[in-house]
Amino acid sequence: MENNTLNNSTSLRDSDFDIQLLNTDKYIETAKNIKLYVKDYGKGKPVILIHGWPLSNEMWEYQIDFLVQNNYRVIAYDRRGFGKSSQPYDGYDYDTLTDDLKEIIEQLQLENVTLVGFSMGGGEVVRYFSRYGGKAVTKAALISSIIPFLLQTHDNPDGHPKEKSEITANTIKEDRIGFIDNFGKTFFGINIINRPLSTPLLEYYRMLCSFASPRATLKCAESFSFTDFRDELDTVKVPTLIIHGDDDKIVPIDLTSKKAAKAISENNFIIYEGAPHGLFYTHKDKLNKDLLDFLNA
Repeated sequence: MENNTLNNSTSLRDSDFDIQLLNTDKYIETAKNIKLYVKDYGKGKPVILIHGWPLSNEMWEYQIDFLVQNNYRVIAYDRRGFGKSSQPYDGYDYDTLTDDLKEIIEQLQLENVTLVGFSMGGGEVVRYFSRYGGKAVTKAALISSIIPFLLQTHDNPDGHPKEKSEITANTIKEDRIGFIDNFGKTFFGINIINRPLSTPLLEYYRMLCSFASPRATLKCAESFSFTDFRDELDTVKVPTLIIHGDDDKIVPIDLTSKKAAKAISENNFIIYEGAPHGLFYTHKDKLNKDLLDFLNA
């Protein structure tokens, strides 16, 4: 009787072994003293989800499970300075952030990757192509992305004035959590007549943002506000899905995705009518379907 119980227990552990290997959270050291927190779930072609500012991988909650259930391997990580990853004082420029992404791809020995970048994460997607030739990547998706260029300049007159970014930085320095609280309402399109998520869920997202280091919050805001990707878009030579809401008050569609869609040669541009910036939650069912259709195509 004891032997049968032992054999059955051993059999269960053996049968679960492969599942455990492919359903893990771990830390990957991408540079000296820099460890990124990584979730690696499911089996199938790999999809890397890159979160927005100032969130963490948990923003992808409703996409991770859906994609795993539809036979994809999903890798979602916390950018340095955010979530559970290391919080160095510097290293928040797009070259360094993209080097972190490259290390994840190489150390996990990934092939046939789809990169999915939300908001600020679109920068790592495009920079990975211009910096590393898109090695191992066969598809890309830009969701509510800051690509190609947010700053107002003489040749980008409809961009955001530099003074606006400076005001934002000062507000973050003065009261970071208060800024995040107000930012979240605009992020999800909350107003007097529209409340697409519950108060507890809004507070949860605020909590996720609060885990980011103050330094990373400020320096990454500089990176996505001032980095010009316009000359890099022609390096994206894979099928690309572009999704953006036409009521995005954080990253206006006319300044970003409409321009990206004209510059990336092979793309499918989908506009979500009435969607705010945080459409990964407010329009999660539609986003999941569009992502899956793109991945299966």
